Amino acid sequence: MKFKPANKIQDLQYFGEFGGVNPSISDSSTYTFLSAKTMFDTFEGNADGCYLYSRHTSPSNLYLGEALAEMEGTETANVAGSGMGAITPVLMQLCGAGDHIVSSRTIYGGTYAFLKNFTPKLNINTTFVDITKLDVVENAITENTKVLYCESVSNPLLEVADIRGLAALAKKYNLKLVVDNTFSPLSIAPAQLGADVVVHSLTKFINGSSDTVGGVVCGTQQFIDDLRNVNDGACMLLGSTMDSLRASSILKNMRTLHIRMKQHSKNAMYLAQKFEADGLKTVYPGLISHPSHELFSSMMNEEYGYGGMLTIDVGSLDKANELMELMQNKNLGYLAVSLGFYKTLFSAPGSSTSSEIPEDEQADMGLTDGLIRFSIGLDNDIERTYEMMKSCMQQVGVLKEESFV
Repeated sequence: MKFKPANKIQDLQYFGEFGGVNPSISDSSTYTFLSAKTMFDTFEGNADGCYLYSRHTSPSNLYLGEALAEMEGTETANVAGSGMGAITPVLMQLCGAGDHIVSSRTIYGGTYAFLKNFTPKLNINTTFVDITKLDVVENAITENTKVLYCESVSNPLLEVADIRGLAALAKKYNLKLVVDNTFSPLSIAPAQLGADVVVHSLTKFINGSSDTVGGVVCGTQQFIDDLRNVNDGACMLLGSTMDSLRASSILKNMRTLHIRMKQHSKNAMYLAQKFEADGLKTVYPGLISHPSHELFSSMMNEEYGYGGMLTIDVGSLDKANELMELMQNKNLGYLAVSLGFYKTLFSAPGSSTSSEIPEDEQADMGLTDGLIRFSIGLDNDIERTYEMMKSCMQQVGVLKEESFV
């Protein structure tokens, strides 16, 4: 039976404490008990349905976690205060001193910095590889490797991971495959393709309004229980807790995620096709020219499209900045990091979200100064948006006059 993530979210039913159509928000940091024994049992993890302290969990966080687990098709999920607050505890829970990680070379800059600069302090080392080449990935695995790490669609180069192939390698070598699915919620369901753990920055498409920072870990009940363990659970002890008010806000926005992702994808496909036809160096998984177009197509839930992220290369950072400033002045979007907003966002990742990666490594992976990353918004009249963007590109010399004839 085909996996239908939006249906799984829709089928959840929550009533508020007084019959509200939205669940009540648990606006408490601590919870009372009618008996001392129940408090003791809860500390030991044996009092199902009882709450102790909101760093452990809260009803609001559990509601959101349940919805996200249904979306990804995992047993359960744990929400966190940020995307990094979800990613870092997972890796620290799975790895100890002397262990090794094989990671995609093109990942979010914060994750790269954590693996490159921070985990070596704990004697956990990482080999960064071209994740699109399974033979290269396999050759990087050592007897100390514990984790394969990748993004479904990589930030910012939009490389696509062969999740089925990576899952087979993980199984062969008894590793855990951890996949960051931030760029492709609903479009790709990594757990259905064999991933052991799925993480998201909820800040992006899932929340969709650029007003909340959050993260989630989706996995087995046992793994999430391990993360929450009061004695040695990384999520519990590192304290990356999500506030109940924020959890409630994100849960409300999830109700429209399927509608938003369809529009993000529709608009991105339209612009990518137009930009490519104009002669711009355009990268978008929905284009036949994308080296992993067929791979993405084989993994995707078709109704949600190829996602809202695309890149173009305009040749230099000066030209990229000039174009982005002009597009912002014309109200075509905002020169800002992050993604998934109703308005188009654009940035030059080499000097922003990927600036943690040294310049020589950026060059090796193909991250150029002139690359602009677009998070395409929800514009109703995308044809008009394209014509206005085209005019901006003409004005700054990215496209020549004759390109519009």
